[in-house]
Amino acid sequence: MAKKTTKKPASKKTAKKPTSKAAAGSGRATAVMRERHSSWDKRDEKTAESIRGLTDSIVKSALAGREPKVEVPTRSSANTKWNKSRGILQMGSATNTRQLFNLGQARKFMQTLLHGQGINELIEAKKTLSLRGMYYKGLHTIQGTGGKGKAGEKTFDDQTESDAILEDLEVTLGALREELHVFAKKRGTMVGNITVIDNGDEINCRRMGTGGYAVPSICEPEVIQFKDVEADFVLHVEKDTVWQRFNEDRFWEQHNCILTEGSGQPPRGVRRLLHRLNKEHGLPIICLLDCDPWGHYIYSVIKQGSISLAFESKRLAIPDAKFLGIRAKDYKECDLSDDVQIDLNDRDITRAKQIMNYPWFKDRQQWQREIKKMLDNGFKMEVESLITKDISYVTEVYVPERLKAQDWLS
Repeated sequence: MAKKTTKKPASKKTAKKPTSKAAAGSGRATAVMRERHSSWDKRDEKTAESIRGLTDSIVKSALAGREPKVEVPTRSSANTKWNKSRGILQMGSATNTRQLFNLGQARKFMQTLLHGQGINELIEAKKTLSLRGMYYKGLHTIQGTGGKGKAGEKTFDDQTESDAILEDLEVTLGALREELHVFAKKRGTMVGNITVIDNGDEINCRRMGTGGYAVPSICEPEVIQFKDVEADFVLHVEKDTVWQRFNEDRFWEQHNCILTEGSGQPPRGVRRLLHRLNKEHGLPIICLLDCDPWGHYIYSVIKQGSISLAFESKRLAIPDAKFLGIRAKDYKECDLSDDVQIDLNDRDITRAKQIMNYPWFKDRQQWQREIKKMLDNGFKMEVESLITKDISYVTEVYVPERLKAQDWLS
C-alpha cells in the first residue's frame, strides 16, 4: 500500500508536463490571435475613416446649400489600362458623379449610402456578412413610394444590383471587399503539400480525403497563413471533375505540388490564394484549362486580371502564370477521336477573335498561333476529352510529359 501511495505524487508530476505544453501552445495561439485582431482593428479604423470622409463631404455639401454628390471610379473597359511593364490590367482615373437631385442617379446615390451605413455597422459589431446577407440587410420598401393598392418601390430589385453597389464602394473607399466585412460564397478547393492556418485552426491539406479544403472567400494574411509549404508548384485546374481525378490519383503527392480548382472562372478567394502562393513563396502557377475561348479567358483573368476588378489586379493577377493545356494541337498529338470535338458556334468565334486582340495576347505569337489553330480546327475541346484515351491519361501521361518538357504557353 505504501508503494502505491508514494507513486501517486510522481504520477501527478508527470501529468503536469502536457499541461505545461498545452499552456505554452495556448499562449502562442493567443499571441497570434491578438496580433491578427490588432491588424484587423487597424484596417477597420482605416475603412471606417474612409466612410466618415464620404458621409462628411455629403453633409457639408447639404449644409452649404450645394447638391450632395459622390464620385465613383468608372469600372469599364474604357477606363482600364494595360500596364505592359507590370503585366497587369489597371484602373484609370475616370469617375462617374452620382447626384442626389438627378433622377437618373438618385437611386444609386441612395443605395451607395445605404450599403455604406451597413458596412459601418458590420465594422462596429466586428462581424461579417455574405453578399446575399448584405442584399437582405439593405432591402426594404421605400416609404411613400407605394400608391393605393400598389406595392412601394424597393431599395434593390435583386442581388445583382446590390453586388454592383458594393463593388462601387470598394473602389470609392479604396478598400477591398474583405475590408468591408463582406464575403462571397465559397467556391474552389485545394489539396497538397501545404498546411494552412485558417482563422487560428491548423489544417493539413495533405490529409483532406476526397473532398479537399474549401478555399474561403477571404484569403487575406490576417485570416489565412501558410505553414509547411513543401510544394514545388501549383497546378490549377478549371473544374471540380478534373480536380477529383488528380486528387484520387494522388497526383499532388507524386509530383510534389498543390492542386487547386476554381469551378470555372475562379472566384476572388482562389485567385488571391494563388497570388499569395506565387508572390510569398515563389510557387509557379500552372493552369490546366479547356481549349475554348472561355478557358483562354479564364487564363487571361488569372494572369493579367479582369476589367471589372482592375482596381484589384495588384493583389490578384499573376503575370508569370503558365497555360499547360489542353491545346488545339492535342487533337492530333494525342490521337483523339472525332467524338471529343465540340463545334465552335458564332459566339465562340467572336469571343476568340476578341481575345486575340487583347493587348497582352496581340504581341504573343504563341497565343496568336494557338487561337488561330483552334479556329482553323473549327472545334473546341474540354480537358475531360483526354479520358477517351484512358481514365488516368491526364494524370499519368499528359500533364507529367508537359511538365517535363516545360511545354506551356505564357
